[in-house]
Amino acid sequence: MPGAEIFSSTEAPAATVTPTTSRDGVYYNARLDPKNYLEGPLSTNPATRLRQMLARPGIVVAPGICDGISARCAIEAGFDCLYQSGAATTASRMGQPDLAIATLNDFVGAAQMVCGINPTIPVIADADTGFGGPAMVGRTVTQYAKSGVAGMHIEDQVQTKRCGHLMGKQVVSREEFLTRIRAAVIARDAIPGGSDFVIIGRTDSAQVLGMEEAIERLKLAADAGADVCFIEGVKSKDLLESTVAALAPKPVLVNVISGGLTPPFTYKEAEAMGAKIIIFSLVSCVAMVHAVRAAMHSLKKTGTDFVSAQGMDPKSFFEVMGLNEVIELDARAGGTAFEVV
Repeated sequence: MPGAEIFSSTEAPAATVTPTTSRDGVYYNARLDPKNYLEGPLSTNPATRLRQMLARPGIVVAPGICDGISARCAIEAGFDCLYQSGAATTASRMGQPDLAIATLNDFVGAAQMVCGINPTIPVIADADTGFGGPAMVGRTVTQYAKSGVAGMHIEDQVQTKRCGHLMGKQVVSREEFLTRIRAAVIARDAIPGGSDFVIIGRTDSAQVLGMEEAIERLKLAADAGADVCFIEGVKSKDLLESTVAALAPKPVLVNVISGGLTPPFTYKEAEAMGAKIIIFSLVSCVAMVHAVRAAMHSLKKTGTDFVSAQGMDPKSFFEVMGLNEVIELDARAGGTAFEVV
């Protein structure tokens, strides 16, 4: 499998569980059956932990993060799952709009940083279209899994994709979409030792071909092995509820962006409608634009950053970034460099 080599070493790879497929062609892997994740303490492995969260009661709430600062703030606020938005990653790393400009390397670099902050917290990452054909989709899965990502969503837009809440989207055929899903599943199942990495099938076809086609695509994606179904741009409570019912028992993810196509559901409202995951893709980067704009205008007008700092001195800032944990590690190891900070 292309990309699986990054898991290789000089040792022979561990045996993996071979999935079985039922007579009607529906993918089934007994090891990944949700019932296997109902019992026991939450795992320190982020992918396994995400599967446990999906199998157990309650909605998974994943705020969109765009960099290390926003990830730290989300963790500080008590969130137990994070979402690495493609739009936010493109904006924060490149200062560009979400128009298929960022590459796999950009996304992997961001994921490695975010997943390294707290390796037990599941990170769901946007994988856009998989960045190419089946071989590249497979490479995306293995690169993401190696980086510590717990799961990713892959969509049915054309390669020159755009944010799912912009107009003018185009989608590929059903079969090409399913080829992407199958490639992702094959790559996941080829990871030595057996991986719990979560594959999320996303369709943007509702705004292009209608809700009936969107739901049919997600049903086919689920049959091909997608663990979660993600319908982008669902426009009403009734449509979300009907989507959940049509795809049951597969978990459904809903994406809420203020001012976007989907109403501003709260996570409690989304849970009541049957959604299992809710992501708020742009919560960090939109807030950051407002805050940084205000700070820059204040600095330009007053000549000082005193007001925008709101009393936060450098040490207080670094404490949000994990200063105390680093000092503790250094001291436990016998270091003396940070006895006074």
